[in-house]
Amino acid sequence: MLHFTEAEFDARMTRTRAAMAERGLDAMLLFAPESQYWLTGYDTFGFCFFQCLIVSADAPVLLTRSADLRQAQLTSTVRDIRIWKDRAGADPTEDLAAILAELGLTGARIGWETATQGLTHSNGRRVEARIGEMAHLVEASDLMGKLRLVKSAAEIAYVRRAAELGDAAFDAAVAVTRPGANEGDVLAAMHDVIFRGGGDYPANEFIVGSGEHALLCRYQAGRRTFEADDQLNLEWAGTYRHYHAANFKTIVIGTPRPQHVAMHAAARDALMACEAALRPGRPMAEVFDAHARVLDAAGFGAHRLHACGYSLGPRFAPSWMEDQMFYEGAPTIMEPGMVFFLHMILMDSESRTAMCLGRTSLVTDGAAEPLSRMPLDMVVV
Repeated sequence: MLHFTEAEFDARMTRTRAAMAERGLDAMLLFAPESQYWLTGYDTFGFCFFQCLIVSADAPVLLTRSADLRQAQLTSTVRDIRIWKDRAGADPTEDLAAILAELGLTGARIGWETATQGLTHSNGRRVEARIGEMAHLVEASDLMGKLRLVKSAAEIAYVRRAAELGDAAFDAAVAVTRPGANEGDVLAAMHDVIFRGGGDYPANEFIVGSGEHALLCRYQAGRRTFEADDQLNLEWAGTYRHYHAANFKTIVIGTPRPQHVAMHAAARDALMACEAALRPGRPMAEVFDAHARVLDAAGFGAHRLHACGYSLGPRFAPSWMEDQMFYEGAPTIMEPGMVFFLHMILMDSESRTAMCLGRTSLVTDGAAEPLSRMPLDMVVV
């Protein structure tokens, strides 16, 4: 059930240990599900409970619950799987400390991931209290995310498949969008083609909003029926083996408003400028600068956001966003093999008009390669 070859996982482990050595770390405590998945293939939503992958010079050790034992055996390269027992008053950090002592890591410099949904504040305090007594804990939440930035050929193949599924989902959405239809019809059609195409659940809900709810940048519960003249905002991702290719599109139902036309022209120009700035060797800040420059010049500075996209990769709930974002001063230097989602989001609260446009691109040695075939023209149904 591994999604990559043993050789690829071995190469990732070698890179991880090299990055640890550069920081003077004797071990890493990995709590982020993305880190565990990328490094070993371990695929589970069991991160809602306490689990930790211990990486050192020895073979990796996974500490998890009994419910995830077979999950780890069948989906990962980990062979040393330890179980902490569910019981009244259970404290899995006791088991973690015992494993670290067994591995000879008492007094060692141990990096750990704290900026992750895989480690609650409560459990983090337990780890800090217990492990901090026996070793020197070093914040290293950024280490694995940086290693995941440049994708291998096998990863890029998965991203391309995710993009194909995302395009199919958009085609399905357009086919069912009409006056009298419901937002639920759209969501059902989109997820249907993704699942039938071998895709996965996305790491967060699709954003679907019509009418004035098209101005929302987050999913909200409750479904709305489309009117004769309406607007539908969709942010979605094709997902394959947990790799995401995200898109953003506003569909106009009926007659476009003048604001739709003007905002769409600006959003398209901004997207083109941002994609032109996706160049290896350049900082991510330059992409945001292009976004701001074009939209501000078009008179939409008050209606844009303070960020215009982010890195994509294998992600788990609650978000498909990686840490690296396009914003003012963003320092990350872009390299070939990085995958980025660019979103041009315009929300006019006064007229209650939305217009959004976005797609995923691959950074190459030259010009960026958009991975979606979705039309950039305004879609009117």
